[in-house]
Amino acid sequence: MRILVVEDDPDLNRQLVSALTDAGYVVDSAKDGEEGHYLGETEPYDAVILDLGLPVLDGVSVLEKWRRNEKKMPVLILTARDRWSDKVQGFDAGADDYVAKPFHMEEVLARVRALLRRSAGHATSEIACGPLLLDTKSARVTVDGNAIKLTSLEFRLLAYLMHHKGKVVSRTELVEHLYDQDFDRDSNTIEVFVGRLRKKLGVDVLRTIRGMGYCVSEPDDAA
Repeated sequence: MRILVVEDDPDLNRQLVSALTDAGYVVDSAKDGEEGHYLGETEPYDAVILDLGLPVLDGVSVLEKWRRNEKKMPVLILTARDRWSDKVQGFDAGADDYVAKPFHMEEVLARVRALLRRSAGHATSEIACGPLLLDTKSARVTVDGNAIKLTSLEFRLLAYLMHHKGKVVSRTELVEHLYDQDFDRDSNTIEVFVGRLRKKLGVDVLRTIRGMGYCVSEPDDAA
């Protein structure tokens, strides 16, 4: 899953990027509202962490612009402001959740996981597909209760497909959501990692839909 962090404080920006990367996300960052707005308009993010007190263009204005242009990615706003009216303004602009500074990083990570789950229609941290179970909280994958060891990229690939279970996901969409904006998008690494992942799982839930992309679906749903 691909996350955008828009935060002008360099230390906090770096801490957020580091924590999210360690949690298995692909992360892009911006340090002012103008750059953040541009990235949100031009890149497909699964979620955004957006500070309200940004230079050049404030966070509420950024969010309002995104929503007017029908950008629907979930947005978690960060605010150091204590006034409840600022939080209301953020929600009215289209925010999905907020965290007040200072905060514990684990809370931010938990709220991001919740936003991603809800946006994909999942109620809990565990997503199941037949004998395959992915726990987004612990980043653990099991098949029939047996743990499967995956690389970081294999896990990100599986997590994205599991969050969109039953949907055919194109190779282009996978590349856009699994790599940052500097990645060579002509690479064929997606095909390589799909093959490796299929072998490791050992169950018929990850399918290639010829000419369209890939899909995770229940074993009995095979066409």
